[in-house]
Amino acid sequence: MIFSDPASVAVVGASDDPAKWGHWLARGALAGRDRRAVHLVNRGGGDVLSEPTVRSLSELAEAPELVVLAVPAAHVPAVVDEALALGTRGFVGITSGIEDGVVARIRSAGARLLGPNCLGVFDAATSLHLAWGRFQPGSLGVVSQSGQVGLEIAGLAAEAGIGVSRFVSVGNQVDVTAAEALLDLVSHEMTSVVGVYLESFGPGIVTAMSELRAAGKPVVLLTVGSSAAAQEAARSHTGALTSSLDVVDAACRRAGAIRVATPAALVDLAAVLSSGVPRGDRVGVISDSGGQGAIAADLAVGAGLSVPALSAVDGLPAGASERNPIDLAGAGEQDLSNYARAVEVLARGGEVDAIVLSGYFGSYGTDTPSLASAEVAVASRICLLARETGVPVVVHSMCVESAAVRALRAGGVPVQHTIERAVAALGDAARLGVLDQRSVRVWGGPELSVLPGRIESGDPFGGDPCVSLPGEAWAGGATAGTPPLQPGYLAARELLPFITFPKAQPITSTAEAKATTLKAPFALKADWLAHKTEQGGVRLNVTDPAAAFDEMRARLGPGTYVLEEMDTRENTVELIIGAKRHHSFGPVVLVGAGGIHAELFKDTAVELAPVTPATAAEMLARLISAPLLSGWRGAPAPDVAALSQVIAQVSETLVARTDVAEIELNPVRVGPDGVLAVDALIIPLGDTLNDSSGRRVA
Repeated sequence: MIFSDPASVAVVGASDDPAKWGHWLARGALAGRDRRAVHLVNRGGGDVLSEPTVRSLSELAEAPELVVLAVPAAHVPAVVDEALALGTRGFVGITSGIEDGVVARIRSAGARLLGPNCLGVFDAATSLHLAWGRFQPGSLGVVSQSGQVGLEIAGLAAEAGIGVSRFVSVGNQVDVTAAEALLDLVSHEMTSVVGVYLESFGPGIVTAMSELRAAGKPVVLLTVGSSAAAQEAARSHTGALTSSLDVVDAACRRAGAIRVATPAALVDLAAVLSSGVPRGDRVGVISDSGGQGAIAADLAVGAGLSVPALSAVDGLPAGASERNPIDLAGAGEQDLSNYARAVEVLARGGEVDAIVLSGYFGSYGTDTPSLASAEVAVASRICLLARETGVPVVVHSMCVESAAVRALRAGGVPVQHTIERAVAALGDAARLGVLDQRSVRVWGGPELSVLPGRIESGDPFGGDPCVSLPGEAWAGGATAGTPPLQPGYLAARELLPFITFPKAQPITSTAEAKATTLKAPFALKADWLAHKTEQGGVRLNVTDPAAAFDEMRARLGPGTYVLEEMDTRENTVELIIGAKRHHSFGPVVLVGAGGIHAELFKDTAVELAPVTPATAAEMLARLISAPLLSGWRGAPAPDVAALSQVIAQVSETLVARTDVAEIELNPVRVGPDGVLAVDALIIPLGDTLNDSSGRRVA
């Protein structure tokens, strides 16, 4: 409980100057002195905030359980040594630039460090306020790698009426990690939704998000990495086709979380989720303006929601349309209770999963004060209906602030001043509603809904231990009992015995090429090249293998070449299947449109590995080119079941073979009679590709 409910706190660097960190930290700490002992340390002595201070920790009669470091980095080592000698168990490192040696001393003493370079910690449930800024208590748990972004989220949450239950700025994470901070929120009673901002992802993040979702606490993730500068330098097509955000999105799907692009979008979504997760994507739209209803419907479809036709609409006010969107056509102005009446018809009708109320509601009491109390009563009725039916309601009001708007927010119904923000948040919430804890195949094991993890460390917040999913963190080294990897296409074929390749033979001489018993037409390949097309290391439709071999060897030099029968089947579709180890999330698997134009089209789907054939089939369905796999323009449909099985097996192979960095099959040709891979690449872990000739170098 060090960072959530310490028995005593000392603020080192406490100040009476409101412009300094020490002032905010001291003021926040004193707000909780009815729950814990609070000590203020200022080397000059005197009073801070009318409270006496001590010049050093050694003057205290007791050891503070938690020490806040708000002094220059040069003074930190002495303060830490003094605190450890007293028996301090935890430190909040506001100061940046804390030396590695100091961190090592903290760890060796069995103490923990949050930060350094962090904005602090706040817990509404325990009156712990050791951070810059003001926080409105509420239901949103915030864990942020950037203190400033976290503070922005907290401010927006206050404006939205959902507030903050706990705020943890993890800073540089030299000791306490974001995963640990997230796991602690699983058992935090005040927290119903979690917002997290991360710039890097360490072990345990997917596990933490999964456990929060399993506890009924949705996670909304904000991160960066969409720019070209954020992409990894790639040696394979798989690497070039796998962006950082592709993998983050795959991790979110695995964990049952949703990624957003801005702090405002995070809070908008959190406000919707605080009232419940929609059970599906069907939305009913109610408006007192036909134009506003139509705009809301269009935006809803654009956000991935459906606006279904309605049949169970008995009870709507007279004159209101019975189509979706429902236009009240003046009925709301005649009787404000008709707004709640329309909401009730949709919420109890069973034909929608969420409701958008768009237009003038929320403005009546402001423009006509005599209607204020009636409007608030209707707002309260709408909140009650949302709670009773479990159908989330989102309101777009033309009024920024009013008694009715405040009543809606206080009752758990989010209100937005623009329809696009209201619908976008609802669309994200619906996407979360269709995510589930999909079964994941553990290598060599059964299908499991939740993967078992391994204990990494105790939780300094007092919650459950931190665990990591298999595949999240990984180490090099060949699987026991397996031979070391050999480079080249032929070796890749041997590593993947479950995949069908064309008949082939190694060729090292003209005589071997002339003596082949394979059937023409042929493909001739330089075995060692990773990108054969770019370096002239592949010839197709070869009829004279000896002549083709002589020409290619003259250009590329001696080595092992592969002569292969070409796949001449009709009605095939070319794809790429790849798997690689991500530096943060471990093994991932990719499938997409393949061939030499794979990087041009960038039509791909990515998931964390391993995946089941069912998940692989879902990946294929997400491709823009998916219609080609269902029999495009009368062509016979390819064997998608066999293709899905191959994808799953490739993902399992990478998980099992920890000495492999990447596996790539491109192209994979799938037809009605099965799957055939016509090229393959294996990159060993730690391998260094290629000099200008395409050969591996040490």
